[in-house]
Amino acid sequence: MGLLKNLFESRSKKNGILFDKVTEILGFKPKNLSIYQKAFTHRSAQIKDKFGNQVNYERLEFLGDSILGAVISCYLFDQVPDADEGYLTKMRSKIVSRQNLNQLGKDLALSSLLITNYHYDSLGKNIEGNLFEALIGAIYLDKGFKNCETFIYKKVIDPYVDIKRLEGKIISYKSLVIEWCQKNKHVFNYQITEEEGLDGFPYFSVHFFINDEVISKARETSKKKAEEKASRRAYYALQDQF
Repeated sequence: MGLLKNLFESRSKKNGILFDKVTEILGFKPKNLSIYQKAFTHRSAQIKDKFGNQVNYERLEFLGDSILGAVISCYLFDQVPDADEGYLTKMRSKIVSRQNLNQLGKDLALSSLLITNYHYDSLGKNIEGNLFEALIGAIYLDKGFKNCETFIYKKVIDPYVDIKRLEGKIISYKSLVIEWCQKNKHVFNYQITEEEGLDGFPYFSVHFFINDEVISKARETSKKKAEEKASRRAYYALQDQF
């Protein structure tokens, strides 16, 4: 009996801490706390519900991503009535970029609520943004679209969205550099080599060529990151021509 009592009290205490923190983040009290528990559960925790289904934030992340995109799309549609589809799509991508979502998750300290069996450093650089999207999905299921929209305006649009500033923000240096090369009929090439770092993990070195001349170099933990870093360095090296 004493063991069961201690277990019950421990769970009640954890639920109370989660309730208080979620209330502080949202600005209102959640109705169904279990939805938020799922939003902060990583698959490594290996928790299953009574039907044997995995309990983790991934489905909520998918839902939250869709809702966030819809709210931002409606906002841009209203704010820039003369903009075409291409402009609206590009601006939405800038607002919901992984960099922005990761920063939002960090600002709200969402990882402090995460249930996982992994060390935080092994969860990847996008864990904060993933949790932010999962949180939006949880709000939608718990409180409905209107409350979810209010939260997105309060936490994303009002404090961070400045359309004029975002118009000049570069999302992908690689896309920008490739577009410039194609426009000016330059031959370009990313030469990639894989190597093992001192920590035992693979690294990728990239040499970026334009017209057979090395313009920039970069080294990162993935091909995509290395190419983007090399492109950014090439952009700044050739900025006067851009």
